Amino acid sequence: MNSVDGTPEGQDITAEPERFLKEPADGQRVTVMLAAFEGWNDAGEAASDALHYLNKLWDGKKVATVDAEEYYDFQFTRPTVRRTSSGARKVKWPSTRIYKAEVPDSNVDVLLVLGTEPSYRWRAYTTELLVHAEALKVDSVILLGALLADVPHSRPIPVSTTTEDSSLRERLNLEASQYEGPVGIVGVLAEFALLAGLPTVSLWAAVPHYVAQPPSPKAQLAILHRIEDLLQVPLDSLALAEESEAWERGVDELATEDPEIAAYVRQLEEAKDTADLPEASGESIAREFERYLKRRGKERP
Repeated sequence: MNSVDGTPEGQDITAEPERFLKEPADGQRVTVMLAAFEGWNDAGEAASDALHYLNKLWDGKKVATVDAEEYYDFQFTRPTVRRTSSGARKVKWPSTRIYKAEVPDSNVDVLLVLGTEPSYRWRAYTTELLVHAEALKVDSVILLGALLADVPHSRPIPVSTTTEDSSLRERLNLEASQYEGPVGIVGVLAEFALLAGLPTVSLWAAVPHYVAQPPSPKAQLAILHRIEDLLQVPLDSLALAEESEAWERGVDELATEDPEIAAYVRQLEEAKDTADLPEASGESIAREFERYLKRRGKERP
């Protein structure tokens, strides 16, 4: 028996939320490029550390590199020297490495771009990355960044999700970035990827500026949660969550030792709580609960 509006009685008419990745045909896989760059775009190294975490979690295999000689000023981005496991001395040069991995229990493949922001020829550099993307059949792009901001360490780390793709904005209810000013390689790659016809979103985590030194596990975890939402795949982040909690306790202890910093943190907390009060809706709670259910389902035998 239909109701007045034509919907069967008892049926939930809530629309399924749109997803970043469109469902491929049966037997097909979808490939997503995720990229992060050390340097100006990477406060607390949160973005690059998040990608390193995924590369280890998913056992990424290196499939390509970008020639460092073409793009880096080694007086600015200096090579480092290390000892190998055998005790030999080895120079490690700045580079950009591309890894590929299959996300377990999904139809998603990922291309992980890990590197240092280049010194020269940014247009040629981004073009070279997109040539690799085309060769490896990338369907969409997620760019990661982190910036210093006036946010408290004791509250959830904000992660903005923006896109210049009008169809994505409409489909996912996103906004375009309102930032104007100097940009890093993340902003340049976002524009080039869009021009290449690749659906592209940018994730930026806000790292508390008074604890800017790496690592920043809480910001890293916030980025991973957003990737989890976009890819619709559960991530094993328990160890990182514990590290994040330990980091927060450590910052709490440091803040209590300095009355001025403690007062400043309280001021940031009050401002954040006031700003978030109107958002005390079920959206964020529902999103976290959905993430919990996915992890629980993955853990069951």
